[in-house]
Amino acid sequence: MDLSWSHHVLSRRRTLAAATGLAAGALLPTGPAFAAAAQYTNPVIWQDFADIDVMRVGDTYYASASTMHYSPGAPVLRSYDLVNWEIAGHAVPALDFGAKYDLNGARGYVRGIWASSLAYRPSNRTFYWLGQIDFARTYLYTATAVEGPWSRLTTISTPYYDAGLLVDTDDTLYVAYGNTTISVAQLSRDGRTQVRTQEVFRTPSSVGTLEGARFYKINGQYYIFLTRPANGQYILKSSNGPFGPYTMRQVLLDLRGPIPGGGVPHQGGLVRTQSGAWYYMAFVDAYPGGRMPALAPVTWTADGWPVVQLVDGAWGTTYPLPAVPTPPRQVTPMTGVDTFDGTSLRPRWEWNHNPDNTRWSVGNGLTLRTATVTHDLYWARNTLTHRIQGPTSTATVQLDHSAMRDGDRAGLALLRDSSAWIGLKRDGGATRVVTVTGLTMDGNWNTTGTGTEVASAPVSGGRVWLRANADIRPGAPRPGTFSYSTDGITFTRLGPAFSMGNDWRFFMGYRFALFNHATQALGGAVRVTRFEVSTP
Repeated sequence: MDLSWSHHVLSRRRTLAAATGLAAGALLPTGPAFAAAAQYTNPVIWQDFADIDVMRVGDTYYASASTMHYSPGAPVLRSYDLVNWEIAGHAVPALDFGAKYDLNGARGYVRGIWASSLAYRPSNRTFYWLGQIDFARTYLYTATAVEGPWSRLTTISTPYYDAGLLVDTDDTLYVAYGNTTISVAQLSRDGRTQVRTQEVFRTPSSVGTLEGARFYKINGQYYIFLTRPANGQYILKSSNGPFGPYTMRQVLLDLRGPIPGGGVPHQGGLVRTQSGAWYYMAFVDAYPGGRMPALAPVTWTADGWPVVQLVDGAWGTTYPLPAVPTPPRQVTPMTGVDTFDGTSLRPRWEWNHNPDNTRWSVGNGLTLRTATVTHDLYWARNTLTHRIQGPTSTATVQLDHSAMRDGDRAGLALLRDSSAWIGLKRDGGATRVVTVTGLTMDGNWNTTGTGTEVASAPVSGGRVWLRANADIRPGAPRPGTFSYSTDGITFTRLGPAFSMGNDWRFFMGYRFALFNHATQALGGAVRVTRFEVSTP
């Protein structure tokens, strides 16, 4: 079996559906023998990684995900067993697509890195990332190692919406893309230009919207794997080459997912293990935390169609572990302690929009110098974010605030389109620890509330510990709570619980966020000497 390596927002809003009903599929065996096997539990990653593209190169698995307005963009995940993952790097080093991604006169919230594609080309031992930005053009980045450095290879004038990149067995590069109308493009040998593009499929009105293309060649057949947002998955197959014609089959629809209160697994990719077993890695809408990756085995019918293996009529909460070689090492945990040593940030960190790199540094802690004069956190540059670990987790920050200046605001936020934070306000030479809620945006991502102080306490000295606890179990708005300490041992709750909204329209889930901005003048700074994410 040969396998080549490898939205529009309004449509997603119109077609979002609840996770109800069953999907047809083969049932895995149950009972004592099944239960005794070593198993994994879904979601395999309880962090926000959506629109997954997944592949294997040798004995290593890689996946990429959407990051919207966060920078660097397009994280590349790495695994040796499809279950345990680490963040290896980012395929898009900076969102250099216009001033709005710098929070310079405009903002890029819910724009930027949408569903994109990751592929590997054996002929030149190179990784390729491809994605469109702002419905304007497509960008292609390459690297010889996923850790980087990644560099831009080319810009193509055709915006390949929700693209899937295929490296064919003859080394030709093809791209499947589109919303409802699905097209295939052929790229030049060097990948820099488009040679040809052609419509290959138009979605029947009875199905509605299809997007999120992933492109494969399996046993000489061409497949385009498509999602019906946010409750279905379909696949197209061609026996006559990449330009079709294609026939369609439903893979799943309204399938009960593995996260209580969450949605239907959809929009991901297919991958084959070294032993020839197949898996589908999808994501589950699970707000307020975001979209969580889930993994299920896949079998194939005699006539070449994939079938997701179900447990009791649903995407399984547990399955037998994939049979893979012993991993060469343990992957790097996505949670734990960071003291910001070394010369660069670890890849689990992403900025809210591009940072001003002249106003932060690492080594002996993370220093954040004020980069923006504003009363609006959504306009503040150099806000550094970290995904929240589900189903609940706690972030604790040790903060040196001795270099703050009057008017400065610094702290730890639960950041989304409705946000809250605990932190420090310095005014008139005095410093207080405060909890602030009511930071809000409207549906066009304009600020509608800059926050209201709901609790405060005086602090002395130059050091404080801040803590935020987040419950991101889906199905209902969930509480976030804040506390502080002056000795790092005894923490005092500050303010009422903050309700973390579970609306999906912002797409990205809540994140922990470190910030420091001025309201009067630049010049102040804080130093984060320790950051820890812990789970119960």
